[in-house]
Amino acid sequence: MTRRDPVVEQRGAPATSGPPPVVEQRGAPATSGPPPVVEQRGAPATSGRRDHPATRLTAGLADAPTDVDVLVVGLGVTGAGVALDAATRGLTVLAVDAHDLAFGTSRWSSKMVHGGLRYLAKGQVGVAHESAVERGILMEVTAPHLTRSMAMVIPVTSSMSRVQGGLARAGLRAGDLLRRGARTDAETLPRPRHLSATETLAMVPALRPSGLRGGLLGWDGQLEDDARLVVTMARTAADHGAEVRTRARVLHAARGEAVLRDEVTGAEHTVRARAIINAAGVWADQVLGEEGSRTDGIRLRPSRGTHLVLRAETLPGLGASVFAPVPGETNRFVMVLPQPDGTVYVGLTDEPAPGPVPDVPEPTETEIGFLLDVVSAAFARPLHRSDVVGAFAGLRPLLDGGDGSTADLSRRHAVVTGPSGVTTVVGGKLTTYRRMAQDAVDAAVAHHGLTAGPCVTASLPLAGALPRAELARLEEPARLVRRYGADAALVLSSARELTGLTDEELLAPVSATVPVTLAELLFGVTHEGAHDVDDLLDRRTRVGLVPEDRATAEPLARRALALARPSS
Repeated sequence: MTRRDPVVEQRGAPATSGPPPVVEQRGAPATSGPPPVVEQRGAPATSGRRDHPATRLTAGLADAPTDVDVLVVGLGVTGAGVALDAATRGLTVLAVDAHDLAFGTSRWSSKMVHGGLRYLAKGQVGVAHESAVERGILMEVTAPHLTRSMAMVIPVTSSMSRVQGGLARAGLRAGDLLRRGARTDAETLPRPRHLSATETLAMVPALRPSGLRGGLLGWDGQLEDDARLVVTMARTAADHGAEVRTRARVLHAARGEAVLRDEVTGAEHTVRARAIINAAGVWADQVLGEEGSRTDGIRLRPSRGTHLVLRAETLPGLGASVFAPVPGETNRFVMVLPQPDGTVYVGLTDEPAPGPVPDVPEPTETEIGFLLDVVSAAFARPLHRSDVVGAFAGLRPLLDGGDGSTADLSRRHAVVTGPSGVTTVVGGKLTTYRRMAQDAVDAAVAHHGLTAGPCVTASLPLAGALPRAELARLEEPARLVRRYGADAALVLSSARELTGLTDEELLAPVSATVPVTLAELLFGVTHEGAHDVDDLLDRRTRVGLVPEDRATAEPLARRALALARPSS
């Protein structure tokens, strides 16, 4: 059979040869499509029914369909987004991952919803605008329950050059223009302003006062948890009929057929799919098609981002995140990000990650030392290696743009349908997952001639979503509302019905430093497809980011598994 050249689906542009084609960005100059429209902002979610059939979100392939419209490979943020997009268009969907929901890059982010400012500084106007638009959709429509506005302070010190200070000020003003262009309300993300030295220290008392002249205050979006976003999307996709299966490894996928291995039983399953969408991220070239067609001409240059985990008392009183300038760099910062669970994340480095892609990347001591040094220069108390209670690293699937550092590579994404008939979506970033999913499904539907409805995810709230004013009126425990929104009542009631335990028992935190409760762990098993202790502690909750806390929480996780599956 004659091999066809890869077909790249580009909105408003024909397929081209040459360098890997990139999907046109929303808001990029000279696009042929309509301007981005955000529909029904603040629309209430329909989150009353959430007890979907257990078979739709589980580990293994028992009773999984063998004939579907769309097979989605990979259940990170993009794959979960593809599953949701396809299911809400009326397509039958099987979405699989060799490991677990959010097992890869999607759980190793900064937990931020970026507005695209850094891309604007590099002249990537289309990417910046797309990012700002998607941030607004995520914060105001899709997941207001899982996002919040995050104050960010850039200290202005005597060591900051005029160029650095000017660029920082101009950047915050440009960021506000992006917010306005994306039509994100100022109540969601307030306007930036200058702070006096006194105001700066009031917001971040741990800063080094010597040489502090003031600060610049800006705003961006912050996620409650990146893995929680992915899990919530998977639940929502299952609510709309998608079959979501973890522990299901793709052995071969091409021309409408895939061979999968159930990693629970070892059995192999053959699935016929009218379209196969590869959303495996940095592992995209391991989704096997025909010889030579693994990534269909797209080249990736993975980069590694590293974060440290500190206890909140290490840098006490953080009322805002801090962007500490990297010495000698004009537009690069190390972020100090307070978390609601009593920890602080410090990141990130952006280093090339050549060689084989590991399942779980590890930070290097050089990267850890670099982060500690930069932050120590900005704060009164120097940080030491002993202050680091956890660390994590993630690999970003960046498109290879040729020479230059990975820090300079674009976060744009590409969608390619190759000779094998597999549609691959790569590149991009967490904030723009929804648009990446839309483009991938659009491409697969067009290439294979599927009958599907229009994309509705720009106006579709995820499970538990409500406008912030309504979330504030919920009476359930604040931690549950923060992590499950309107489904907080379901988390507690389902645990109560399953176990007969009192609310006091179900809501008791693991320890003074580990706020996770038995109710959450039970919900992870009964409603979110958690298969084992690792799923519960490393992805349904994030206790595993601190090894000491993980050890403390493990007995409760085992108890939850035993209560939820008494016969297993």
